[in-house]
Amino acid sequence: MSSLLEVFFQFFALGCTSFGGPVAHLGYFHERFVQRERWLTADAYTDLVALCQLLPGPSSSQVGMGIGLIRAGWLGGLAAWVGFTLPSAVLMVLAAALLSAQPAWFADGWVHGLLVAAVAVVAQAVLSLQQKLAPDRERASLVALSAVLVLMVPLAWVQVLALFVGGLVGLVALASPQYESLQSDRLVIPLKRSVGLVLLGLLMVLLLALPWLSALDRPLVVQQLSGFLRTGALVFGGGHVVLPLLEQSLVPHGWIELEQFLVGYGAAQAVPGPMFSFAAFLGFDLQAGLHGIGGALMALTALFLPSFLLIGGILPFWSVLGRLRKMRHALVGINAAVVGILLAALFQPVWQSAIRGSAEFCLAIIAFLLLVCWRQPAWRVVLFCAVVGGLIFS
Repeated sequence: MSSLLEVFFQFFALGCTSFGGPVAHLGYFHERFVQRERWLTADAYTDLVALCQLLPGPSSSQVGMGIGLIRAGWLGGLAAWVGFTLPSAVLMVLAAALLSAQPAWFADGWVHGLLVAAVAVVAQAVLSLQQKLAPDRERASLVALSAVLVLMVPLAWVQVLALFVGGLVGLVALASPQYESLQSDRLVIPLKRSVGLVLLGLLMVLLLALPWLSALDRPLVVQQLSGFLRTGALVFGGGHVVLPLLEQSLVPHGWIELEQFLVGYGAAQAVPGPMFSFAAFLGFDLQAGLHGIGGALMALTALFLPSFLLIGGILPFWSVLGRLRKMRHALVGINAAVVGILLAALFQPVWQSAIRGSAEFCLAIIAFLLLVCWRQPAWRVVLFCAVVGGLIFS
């Protein structure tokens, strides 16, 4: 079997079974590629994970892309992404098609149960991210400031402003975490720096073109493409942060209904693989422009493209990047601002759309208890909420 096919099938197997979110994915990768297959050493894997956590984008998917790049070159990185993402993307497209068809047995109560599940999942994400990224009073204050800013100024660009303010505060006032020093001989990258510069150049052109692509007089498909690209380039802090950024990119324009958006987010908790596969659901359900299978492919590709360009462009320079202390200081503040943005999303739109009365609130409390105290996997809690919703909300 060629290295390329080997990469695809290894990651496809993981994409079919990797429940639990980004942290769990990293554990699966370590067991498969460090301990079992021995594609890279434990030290090299640690450095790769540390680098991906410093970058915007879905960290576990970027680690997978990096492993594929190291194993089989550029096509290997692409094969790793396709293999890991394909199972969850197919499931999300099937879920979107099922909800669009609205069979008679699929009562509205099931859908509302998914909305309530989203409340518990986002609340758990806020709690865990706060404990990890903003455990002290300075960063907790930055979380609160970001949440207030986003809620009080309901404009799409205010989230970018919150990230900028967080980075600025981190740069001048916050201490960076103590990362282990990266060593250039631990992670060997068989990639040319010239190709990395080309990929970084493409990413810069893409980012500079986003304001032009977002102009209201552009074709609708171009505007939609820009929304997914912009989100993919700005996501810090893990997969759950994609929720508020995508909501601001799609819902205010009327490209997808808010309830559909939140139902898709709830369904995304019940499938394996990366959270970013949520984009396949949204692209399929877009109400104007490109939609269906074409919309799903467009949304997935656009959301992941900045991450692929970034990890492919940065890896050849990883040893230099790892020693940039100022970037680490800024990242501390950006991560705290990310928690604030997600906290704001917990209230609007998630809470306001799902919690209509005491029954929904009680179900959300039970779901949160199952996630946080009983350590139940998200997919099991989502299915529980859907069943309960079908029984009591229909």
